[in-house]
Parts: sequence; C-alpha cells; structure tokens
Amino acid sequence: MAGPARPHFVLFGSSVVQLSFSNGGWGASLADIYARKADIFLRGYYGWNSRRAIQALDKVFPKDAAIHPSLVIVYFGGNDSMGPHPSGLGPHVPLNEYIENMRKIATHLKSLSDSTRIIFLSCPPVDEARVHQNTSGVFSHLVRTNELCRMYSEACIQLCQELNVKVVDLFTALQNRDDWTTACFTDGVHLSSEGSKIVVAEILKVIKEAEWQPSLHWKSIPTEFSEDSPYYLAGADGKTTLNPSEWTVHWEIQWD
Repeated sequence: MAGPARPHFVLFGSSVVQLSFSNGGWGASLADIYARKADIFLRGYYGWNSRRAIQALDKVFPKDAAIHPSLVIVYFGGNDSMGPHPSGLGPHVPLNEYIENMRKIATHLKSLSDSTRIIFLSCPPVDEARVHQNTSGVFSHLVRTNELCRMYSEACIQLCQELNVKVVDLFTALQNRDDWTTACFTDGVHLSSEGSKIVVAEILKVIKEAEWQPSLHWKSIPTEFSEDSPYYLAGADGKTTLNPSEWTVHWEIQWD
C-alpha cells in the first residue's frame, strides 16, 4: 500500500455502489472531497442482495486484517425489495430476512474495531414508469415498485435506530426534489449525477453531525503534505509561493 497511512473508507453494496464512480457518481465525489485526506475503497457488486452480501462478508471484511476501515458505507435493499419471481430465482429477499441480514452486516462491521464507523443507506425510490418501459425480453416478471422500496427503506431505518447505526434516508431525500423522477436516475433505478449530489450531501451531513472521535468530516482530517513549498507557483509578490493544498476551486459544489 502507498503511504503515508490515511483513514480507509469502504463503500460496500450492490450496483448503486459499483456504479458510484461512473457518470459523476457519489463515490467519485467523495473520493474528490477526501483527496489527500482518506482513501476510498470501492466494494460494489452489481446484482447483489443482502443474502449474497452475507455469504461474502468475511472475505470483504476479514476480522484478522492488518488494517480495518475507519468508515464503511453500506447499501443493500433495492434488489432485495424486488417482487419474488415465480421460479424462486432472482434477487428478492423477504423483508424479515432482509432485516436480519442487515443486522448481521452491522454486527460484523462493529466487531472489526472500536474505531470503525458505519453508515447505512436506505433503499431509494424508483421511477416506476421508466422501470416498466426499460423492461426488455432479457428479464422476466420484473416487479419493482415504490411501495416495496418504502417498506424496505423504513425497515432499514428502524433497524439502524435500534442498533445505533447512522443512516441516510434515501427514499425521502431523493423525493425532496420536485423533479426527482426525471433528474435523479439514469434508467429509473441507478443514480444520475444529480441524484448522486443528493447522496453526497446527505452522507456529509451525517458525518459532520456525528459525535465521532476522531471526526471523519473532511474539514477535520489533516491534508497530506500540506506544508508550504518553494516549488509551488510563485505569488504576485514574487517572494512567496501559492500553496494549493486546500484549494477547492475546481468543485462544482462547495461542499460543507
């Protein structure tokens, strides 16, 4: 691993996580915000549900690892909440099992170290019209509704409250935007850059308000190699250099 050592943030989940570095995604935005402060590790798996996540939990987060993550952001629920297929195949996981699977994930992550922090993302809504329009002959009997998304989102939030785990209510956050059905998704399910901006804002809000010691907010983590250097661009006075270590002028949004 390249040094010096930085806090490790792991994004763990299904396609909403795997695609978070695509098309102005929320994972890429977090990596930009935490540049020179923390390393963001992507552990996203297209098509996974909470049942599949449980099977791989010890391999993704081994308890005997030399370094444990400072923060894990977890998202499962969208695939779990899909209606069951008559064949028994497919990603559907009954609600009660989903809750217990998410409990197992939280318990495992808490056991890694006393300093590992956790944020769960609840199931977001979908644009039902586009989901139905995009269904092709590749899929059969695809059932994805906002009523199911709501049920799994509320179950995730309730579990997090029970376990004292931080949670982002994506089901509500995305719908706070009037044009959410058209603006927040690329295909009715996966997040567009506009949808990802909402996710980033909500995650940063949770991190900023959390009473974690040490704080994991980007403004609280030291910037790596932030000291002045004579090799930076010379200032207008011709006597000093301009230290760009903390510059954020390239950001489209000045994040808090």
